Amino acid sequence: MGASAQVSGDGNDDASSRYRPGYELVAEQLLNYIAEQNLRAGDRLPTEQGLAQILGASRNVTREAVKVLSAIGRLSVRRGAGIFVADSAGGLVDDQLSHFRPTSMEDVLMLLDYRTVIESETARRAASLATPIEVRTIRECAETSRVAARANDGYGFAEADTAFHDAVGAAAHNVFLRSSVAGVRRLASQSDVLLFHGDAPGSLEVAAGQHLAIAEAVAAGEADLAAELMVAHIATTQSQFERKIRDRLFNQDSRGASGTPVRPSRRTGAAGEPRSPETSAS
Repeated sequence: MGASAQVSGDGNDDASSRYRPGYELVAEQLLNYIAEQNLRAGDRLPTEQGLAQILGASRNVTREAVKVLSAIGRLSVRRGAGIFVADSAGGLVDDQLSHFRPTSMEDVLMLLDYRTVIESETARRAASLATPIEVRTIRECAETSRVAARANDGYGFAEADTAFHDAVGAAAHNVFLRSSVAGVRRLASQSDVLLFHGDAPGSLEVAAGQHLAIAEAVAAGEADLAAELMVAHIATTQSQFERKIRDRLFNQDSRGASGTPVRPSRRTGAAGEPRSPETSAS
């Protein structure tokens, strides 16, 4: 299993989508290794050198992969003790979720299907149960996301996006629904890091417009409309993920066998090191 960049043969892709950083490939392989070995939270992994040999990558690229997986909560690196599988991904109780693969089409589609079920019902209940203060909060978060989108502020949009969905969850007045929404979005953020790492996967303004439409449906007490709009909102996210994952699969055959640094792009540093990720337009 190599860790070199993949180069797309699709002339319509821009440079940032044609090159995949080596750490991303190794992170993906490492998650597959954890699942194949049926490792659970608290289990210890081989050393960086051992992982590099198992994955067929250089030690430097393996180290960057470990860093990014630690940053998204999938690994725990304890100084002097080693590398361990972190606690259950997203804080959800099902132990199977510790094997969630953020770059797997199958896993991501299952996650989005679950998110559609949970968040559509959350929006429906919010439209029926939201207090005036909660409606105002939802509207403010939606408007903040629009301001950030117009400024092309990815980080600001990510914060507003999270606040918006949490506000809708709070307005449903069901702590289990709200917790499920938060847990699912934490899992989805892992895909954001490994698939998008710094680039917005779609139009932030489109997503912000969907936020505003949902907010107005909630404010008007139109439960069915709020649910329908939330379904459409998540469907937009799904199409973005599907396109990105298909690009990844299309490039699969061009994977090399070395762990050499990748060509710099606006998503990576000079040696293919990860930049701080942004959340997708969702």
